[in-house]
Amino acid sequence: MEAERWGKRIRAFRKLKGYTQEKLAKELGISVSILGEIERGNRMPSDVLIGQIAERLNVSVEELSPPTFESNK
Repeated sequence: MEAERWGKRIRAFRKLKGYTQEKLAKELGISVSILGEIERGNRMPSDVLIGQIAERLNVSVEELSPPTFESNK
């Protein structure tokens, strides 16, 4: 669930900033398949990779982070 939320955010910001998966993966030094797995929510990005993605997309890690939901139970 957490990986899926991160993936959706990363994909949205990547598209917003005009990056293809190929271009972003190359700049990050990872394979397109790994980036695809992250974006589909099949793989959780490491904290280091999250920082690198945020830097490449020119957003803060806080902006890239999925919103946290607190339950009202």
